[in-house]
Amino acid sequence: MSGVYHFSRIVHHFVSTPFCKFRPFSTNLVSCFHITRMALEATTNTQNMGLKRPADSEMTESEVKKIHLNPVPQAELETGGDTVRRKRRKYAILLSYSGKGYLGMQRNPGYRTIEDDLLNAMLHADLVTEEGCTCPQLFNFQRAARTDKGVSAARQVVSIKLPEDVPDMVTEINKHLNSQIRVMAIKRTTKSFNCKAWCDSRTYSYMCPTFAFSPVENLTNADYRISPEVLEELRSNLKIYKGTHNFHNFTARKKASDASANRYIMEVECSDPFEREGLEWLVIKIKGQSFMLHQIRKMIGLVMAICRGLASKDVITKAWMKERVDLPIAPGLGLVLEEPHYDKYNKKYGSDGIHVPLDWSEVSEKIQEFREKFIDSTIVATEIEEQSMLKWLATLPFHTYDVREVPADGEPVQHMSGVRSAIGRASVKLTNHRAADYDGRGSEDEAEDEDEGDLDQYRVKPASLPAEAEEASNGQDCNSAENGLSNNGTENHEEEEKGDGSKKNEEV
Repeated sequence: MSGVYHFSRIVHHFVSTPFCKFRPFSTNLVSCFHITRMALEATTNTQNMGLKRPADSEMTESEVKKIHLNPVPQAELETGGDTVRRKRRKYAILLSYSGKGYLGMQRNPGYRTIEDDLLNAMLHADLVTEEGCTCPQLFNFQRAARTDKGVSAARQVVSIKLPEDVPDMVTEINKHLNSQIRVMAIKRTTKSFNCKAWCDSRTYSYMCPTFAFSPVENLTNADYRISPEVLEELRSNLKIYKGTHNFHNFTARKKASDASANRYIMEVECSDPFEREGLEWLVIKIKGQSFMLHQIRKMIGLVMAICRGLASKDVITKAWMKERVDLPIAPGLGLVLEEPHYDKYNKKYGSDGIHVPLDWSEVSEKIQEFREKFIDSTIVATEIEEQSMLKWLATLPFHTYDVREVPADGEPVQHMSGVRSAIGRASVKLTNHRAADYDGRGSEDEAEDEDEGDLDQYRVKPASLPAEAEEASNGQDCNSAENGLSNNGTENHEEEEKGDGSKKNEEV
């Protein structure tokens, strides 16, 4: 009532005061307007006393329809009996994982993947809903790089919207992950951040025994130690890859006329040799804007063939021409995703005082400790146990390192124009004799054919599935459709994602 009383007094003042008594507009009238506004506010507050909040205005018909058509999921509403939606923000999650026993990073229904384990851990940590776990695109989930089966990552980044009411998300997620996968850090990003679109470049490393570069006339075993001459030749061959070239021969189902076959290699370097578990090793690092499926492994495999004397150096430049050239693909065991780089993002937002740069330097020691324990040690132990590199080197003479030709009688043609040494030529002839029935050469799908292996070891076999779940496991969910995966564990490379600079058949 006090507000109404003040307002009535002001009206009485205006009526009873002669106009000549008023001062200029800038004094009396302004003061009166100010007092009037305060009186009206007092009246409103008096009327709202006893209410928790002002009454909501009536909704229009379109707003009512929008609520009915887009209801908030129940999992987002339950908070101590109140109906409050959890606020979500965009975050970048840094992962480290060992790829052994996994069919790569990207989800493939029915198979064991890194992405599946991560999303299930988020579900158990109450960071995503069941709908979000099945179809993570609901929360804008994206990965910076796709790693192939058995490939590990020292630094992998995913972006997703997560609730901001969980104080220590790193610990909560790691509680539900096995020791092969670890979340190293989580950082808040801009609302529109996409870890794949913002990624400027990616660095991969390949760790392998030095006997893989041994000339064929030398003994290829654990006792081999690389000479300074061979190491210098290796580094010289790797430098040829630098720059922008057409890498259609270093992947599968990619034509030379396809513009996406041109890739930019920024840096290539080879470490000094070192010993572990009685073997001599070295690490090759390749930094590029993006990579296609099997591209790095074919680049490494060709350099190994050149150093062993089975191919000449000009095969590298010949592979950039439009003709299809037969090239080997190195084993996937030693391949590691080192880091996706975000130089442009860090330059634009890293120092704006609101966001933090995505450089992860604060957890570098933690990452190195994980790498030593789960990645490098796994590569060494697996090579010693399975001798995958030693077995693969025996298949190098099967390749022609030349333009593929299949004559009318169907017998594969073995060219020796690129073979440098007499022992290398003898090895090719011996391979011709042993592989008379080998008919895989010349296939456009050689990269996949050579790397399919046994996928049953990666298959997830649940005890029982209802009809709906079984249908989803056959690839009918939104994630498998978006990612273009088939049920046999291989990627579909027929089309590229529209409007995205990264290509559909990228290795990363």
